[in-house]
Amino acid sequence: MHPSFKEISKEIQQGKTSCVELVEQYLQRIETTKKLNAFIELFKEEALRKASIIDQKIKDGIAGRLAGMVIGIKDNISYQHHRTEASSKMLKGYQPLYSATVLTRLLEEDAIILGRLNCDEFAMGGSNENSAFGPALNPYDLTRVTGGSSGGSAAAVAAGLCTAALGSDTGGSVRQPAAFCGVIGFKPTYGRLSRYGLIAFGSSFDQIGVLTNTIEDAALMLEIMAGKDVHDGTSSSIEVPPYTTLLESTKKFKVAVIRQCKEAAGLDPEVKSLFEELIADLKSDGHQVEEIEFPLLDKMVPVYYVLTTAEASSNLSRYSGLHFGHRTKATNNFDRSLSLSRSEGFGKEVKRRILLGTFVLSSGYYDAYYEKAQRVRRMIADETDKIFKNYNILLSPTTPSVAFKIGEKMDPVSMYLEDIFTVHANLAGLPAVNIPAGMHSSHLPIGFQIMGKSMDEVTLLQFSKYIVKLTKPVTPATV
Repeated sequence: MHPSFKEISKEIQQGKTSCVELVEQYLQRIETTKKLNAFIELFKEEALRKASIIDQKIKDGIAGRLAGMVIGIKDNISYQHHRTEASSKMLKGYQPLYSATVLTRLLEEDAIILGRLNCDEFAMGGSNENSAFGPALNPYDLTRVTGGSSGGSAAAVAAGLCTAALGSDTGGSVRQPAAFCGVIGFKPTYGRLSRYGLIAFGSSFDQIGVLTNTIEDAALMLEIMAGKDVHDGTSSSIEVPPYTTLLESTKKFKVAVIRQCKEAAGLDPEVKSLFEELIADLKSDGHQVEEIEFPLLDKMVPVYYVLTTAEASSNLSRYSGLHFGHRTKATNNFDRSLSLSRSEGFGKEVKRRILLGTFVLSSGYYDAYYEKAQRVRRMIADETDKIFKNYNILLSPTTPSVAFKIGEKMDPVSMYLEDIFTVHANLAGLPAVNIPAGMHSSHLPIGFQIMGKSMDEVTLLQFSKYIVKLTKPVTPATV
């Protein structure tokens, strides 16, 4: 495992390294691992200037809590006067006039932003193969996907190209790539972090998350970023606990395991075997683990794709080439210009989802698809709430299998089914985290998902810290 921020910070305080040296080391490593295609733009000079300033602040005793943390940001999180393109031709050259609230809060604590990271276009994808910049490659096996949509973020942390990274999670886009690349991927409760400055995909699903090497680093970043934001009406005003001081717990947890997840037809036998070992270890350590029924499991992926494509269709309608986004040079005809601008600017997967979303919102189909999906989403949330009245934790594999080969899942249905375990948290708006749990015989990481109760990140962090000690270590990637 690459050094945690706590370890890095200690070395800086002891004079063994400096922020400038740290940034230089990351830049050198990025240069030698260009083939990963994790970073699509580096802010070299700016990062080195900021590092020099922070080194002086450390000497003066006035540095923020994140002095020495070098962060990469997913290409759909706005950074003032820096290109933010959502890995799409549609937004080529776009520079926002403001920064995302989460980014502002990190910068206020002296985090160093190293560059922007590759992702699926407009965060639509589960493999990072839909990026206008080409796919990010898995540092464990360059023929494999990183997962998506935050694939560049996961690859960068796994390969030691930055201390931590920001991603976004609409249906598993932080947790799934974290599982494929063997790192921590934490998605907080919907509303816990502001979405202001996040380029929208599915507004009622989207949530910014973090990818780190340790639970402690995730807790620290969440503690700093969380809280009410006047710019985001969906952000929660519920008080943010001091996560970093509440990580230790000796209590015995009540853990639920959905039987349909454990018995899913597409579950890799090695993933299932390792999962059953973990359940046995939990029981032997005095925790209560019980299998439960959740008959709505097979409804989750269809409901998720009906609703998110509908929201995507609405959110992406602004990119017409008239006021916003790529404008074609092929014609001056108004109607033709609209059509060509969107056809040229959007990639295949984004166009597919826009068309599907437009269909489910259209007259005659709205009630049959969109409205019905909303009702089922409510049922899923209600049934999940019932689970958390009796249990602290809902445990499952994060993905049915380990990272698949690039180009292997070109069929959209096969790709969408990769989200079968992760979409649950987004449909219900709950916090969830991927924990690296061991290695597959193919030498690829396996991840397990821990889901918690709404706004109860504390319990989730406590159980995650415990699980990290219990699970088998993930061998560091050798790029």
